[in-house]
Amino acid sequence: MIRNYLKAAWRNLLKNKSFSFINILGLAIGMASAILIFLWIYNQVSHDRFHEKTDRIFVMNNRDHFSGNMWAWSSTPKIMGPTLKQDYPEVEEFARTNNCNFFFTLGEKKMQAEGLFTDPGFFKMFSFPLIKGNISDALSSTNKIVLTEKFAGKLFGDEDPIGKTVKIDSAHYMVVSGILKDFPNNTIFRGEYLLPWLYMKKLGWDDQFWGNNSIRTFILLKQGVNQQGFDKKIKNITINHSSKAGETSTTEVFTQNLGDSWLYSKPVNGYYTSGRIEMVRLFTIVAGFILLIACINFMNLSTARSEKRAREVGIRKVVGAPRIHLIIQFISESILLSFIAGIVALILVLVSLKGYNQLVGIELSLDFSSPGFWLVFILFILFTGILAGSYPAFFLSSFKPVKVLKGTFKKVQAAINPRKVLVVLQFTFAVILIICTIIVKHQINFALSRDSGYSRDQLVYSYLQGETEKNYLLIRNELLSSGAAVSVSKNMSPITQRYSDGWGYEWQDCTEQDKKIDFIRMSADADFTRTMGVKLIEGRDIDIYKYATDSNAMLINETALKLMRIKNPVGQIIKGDGGTWHIIGVIKDFIFESPYAKVNPLFVLGPKSWFNVMHYKLNPAKTTEESLRIAGEIFKKYNPEYPFQYTFTDDSYAEKFKEEQRTGTLASLFAGLTIFISCLGLFGLAAYMAENRTKEIGIRKVLGASIYSITSLLSIDFLKLVVLSFLIASPVAWYAMNLWLKNYDYRIEIEWWTFVLASMLTILIALGTVSFQAIRAAMTKPVRSLRTE
Repeated sequence: MIRNYLKAAWRNLLKNKSFSFINILGLAIGMASAILIFLWIYNQVSHDRFHEKTDRIFVMNNRDHFSGNMWAWSSTPKIMGPTLKQDYPEVEEFARTNNCNFFFTLGEKKMQAEGLFTDPGFFKMFSFPLIKGNISDALSSTNKIVLTEKFAGKLFGDEDPIGKTVKIDSAHYMVVSGILKDFPNNTIFRGEYLLPWLYMKKLGWDDQFWGNNSIRTFILLKQGVNQQGFDKKIKNITINHSSKAGETSTTEVFTQNLGDSWLYSKPVNGYYTSGRIEMVRLFTIVAGFILLIACINFMNLSTARSEKRAREVGIRKVVGAPRIHLIIQFISESILLSFIAGIVALILVLVSLKGYNQLVGIELSLDFSSPGFWLVFILFILFTGILAGSYPAFFLSSFKPVKVLKGTFKKVQAAINPRKVLVVLQFTFAVILIICTIIVKHQINFALSRDSGYSRDQLVYSYLQGETEKNYLLIRNELLSSGAAVSVSKNMSPITQRYSDGWGYEWQDCTEQDKKIDFIRMSADADFTRTMGVKLIEGRDIDIYKYATDSNAMLINETALKLMRIKNPVGQIIKGDGGTWHIIGVIKDFIFESPYAKVNPLFVLGPKSWFNVMHYKLNPAKTTEESLRIAGEIFKKYNPEYPFQYTFTDDSYAEKFKEEQRTGTLASLFAGLTIFISCLGLFGLAAYMAENRTKEIGIRKVLGASIYSITSLLSIDFLKLVVLSFLIASPVAWYAMNLWLKNYDYRIEIEWWTFVLASMLTILIALGTVSFQAIRAAMTKPVRSLRTE
């Protein structure tokens, strides 16, 4: 029986090639879009859930009140992990991670690479297999290093690297103790090598200060330990240990399961309840919309052609076919068409996957060797086929054979209203996506137009590595004397980033609440405002070469001045950060974090703090290439073992917009596909309606109707549906985007022109789609039209 149904379905598909093509193309694009989105969603929801002990691995976090708000953060003191293992029997193992960046030398090969400092417990907790080496001693001493498989290939080629030596940062020789399988793209861990925590301790970077939150700590709880109960037990660990050290702290500690740490990475009122999960939910809805729109096309076109199938249904019922058999037949046709569309969708996915990966910034792939993939794919086809074919199957099987065979079926118009509802639903989804896309793009452009507060043009920075720190003054002087740069400043971090923050500062008339203000910290040796192009509002710049006391000087920004409520800031004394500082100037606010967020209070400290980078403003009188060539020669002269590496601040600043730009591009892509699929169905419906009204059109033309009047007649009903879709979609889109915009401090107001633009775009596209078929029908000669019946 099923074989007969499939034969009939195949014959029907070939018999109506144009409608079958529209159905297959629409379903294929919808299915391909859904597959691509679900590939990304699977990557996001599977982050660090593949570890064998995921349910017992927890990330350590902190929460405290700052500036009147409850904040949470995932960086911890370095001493927390060992203390938890030592003092709490519930903890089976711990592992700390700290990002590092070293320069590797092996013979003539020289390369920079990022990695992680970590503890031996790393391999006992996480399911990252060692291809070579022993997990029990891979990180057991200061001179050992574990390389990823890919990085080992870069350094050693096809040689076995185990036991071989590689030099890092021109200072230490490390012995390769293990080869780690490359980190997958669905983990929070990144890097090309692992270094033992003991080596970090040897470098003098392993401080025991409970107030320095600078690394991440992971713990493995023993079987049966309750997370909530453990959280209550460790809540005051930082408070208690700070008190023992003579420090004051109000910071609470809590845990978060590793499997949740990627999706729920954004704290709200001190709890991780938001983050990437919002994007996952959003694109799950988008995928559902697109697939549903493609299925609606199938429903509409199938029910629109009901008169063509009515006689077939009538005859089958007369010869004894029960309704359930007819339903199975029509759903079989739908599944067959869905299967063909699924194959086409897979081809579309394979063709577009490379570009899609670049767009989402993740290397996604289809695992054709996995039985699980094919099981999910078959279920996906069946689901789509049944969803698309269910309504037409029940509708077509409901025809009364007596009416059909008597020829009175044409008077029945029961299918019109449901079909109109489906068209409205289809275009409502499309309009929502168009409005959302316009608002996302507007928000991005709004932030792009925001004044950064400093001059990014020709501003370059290089990290201090190798001999650059020791030879900084020589490099600085030659950059200036050679004319490669017009100003130079040594700093804690790139101006586009924040490396450090702190609280507990005191000044005249400050309150206990003021001591909880979190200040971002930067540093400078000299020429900070001149090099960066930051406006100095009051006082002067830091210059340790001219003023010896500037080693304890600081600049504050406008936001800090407002929060501190100081009337005459220059000369005021600030205590904190292990010393006493004096304010020498006030600078205008500039963006060093998100361009969508408000500017936080900032201290630019003198060289009593540490330095990691130097900025230099290239000479505008020379070409960029010439200035960089001279700078490269100077760096090579004083730091010969390291390549000259630099970053334009413009490029670094542009990175801040990537996430939103990616969202905007994806929204544009899927909004475009949604409109295309909707118009594909509209095109098919218009063609069928024009075909059904061929005789009417011929009579109207004989009676003198113009092409314009006939086109308007055939188009007006569709346009009414599109306008209704817009009226339904507008408040839904406004509500959704208003919620989204609340995530940003610096945001647009949703304006009326957004909806006018969206409506015009939708109406024009729909009008163009319908008019093509309408004009074609209107231009048909009346003689041909009247001969059709």
